[in-house]
Amino acid sequence: MEYLETINLSLPHFIFFCGVVFLASFVRGFSGFGFSASSVSLLSFILPPKEIVPIILLLEIIASFSMVPSIWKKINWKFVTFLLMGVLVGTPLGVHLLKVLEPEITHLMISITVLFFAVMLLKGYKNKNLNHNVSKFFVGIIAGTVNGIGTLAGLPIALYFLIIAAEPAVIRASLAALFFFTDVYALILSYLNNILDPAAVFRTVPLMLIVPIGVSFGTKLFKGSSKENYRKYVLYFLIIVSIFGLIRSLI
Repeated sequence: MEYLETINLSLPHFIFFCGVVFLASFVRGFSGFGFSASSVSLLSFILPPKEIVPIILLLEIIASFSMVPSIWKKINWKFVTFLLMGVLVGTPLGVHLLKVLEPEITHLMISITVLFFAVMLLKGYKNKNLNHNVSKFFVGIIAGTVNGIGTLAGLPIALYFLIIAAEPAVIRASLAALFFFTDVYALILSYLNNILDPAAVFRTVPLMLIVPIGVSFGTKLFKGSSKENYRKYVLYFLIIVSIFGLIRSLI
């Protein structure tokens, strides 16, 4: 109980927090993205986004480490490099918006962003002509901005990967590698903007044990799934989560 008082959460809220993190870790292990989209949208029911984001950044870094053995050989480092350059430009703007905007507005923006990109991903639009370095850089800027606001960089980048018809294994591996760098960067900016505090670190500690377990289960499911199922399972889930988020922000 002393721990719960330290992190300022009731027992039901703490159990809900753990359940959401496990579910998000499972989604991340399966798809390579979706951890932040699912966890931020659901956790906004009990905490403001400003308090959630640094926790999710820390957990995303742990999730990336958990996936290294299964993704290393599939990472497309050229994709990662040019996307990362754009993310470095966009993230400071997103972190600034997170700091100055009201929690209700931030929550609404996060839910709309998740819903928009999930629907776009589900439509399956493809254009291989967009597979060039300039596009990667601009997609990185967009991803960096939404990453600073709500750690949602995976959504626009996953959309870009699917538009250029990249292989699911490459998408999953490259996203996981990219997230490690983007989340470390966003975490540093959060600290410099006084968004990362001791309470966020204390809240993260017990959740560190949950993330690798969820990622492991998700990885096993990915290995046995088809390309079509890979996309549909995650996107339908994100659409449902974002609708709940919209309802929560409008009530």
